[in-house]
Amino acid sequence: MPKQKTKSSAKKRFKLTGTGKIKRKHAFKSHILTKKSKKRKLKLTHSTLVHEADANNVKQQLRLK
Repeated sequence: MPKQKTKSSAKKRFKLTGTGKIKRKHAFKSHILTKKSKKRKLKLTHSTLVHEADANNVKQQLRLK
């Protein structure tokens, strides 16, 4: 049987932490930044974790299961 390929879009967007959680970046930080407040843009800069409801789906795309 051939090897399973990971989704290219998923491997570009997600990283694994040392404890096995999945890290992601915030959306809405690429353009039209003039109307967004400084505080909002600063919060969007930092990465966060994928919600546990979505974690299984992302793991499947990364072929971690």
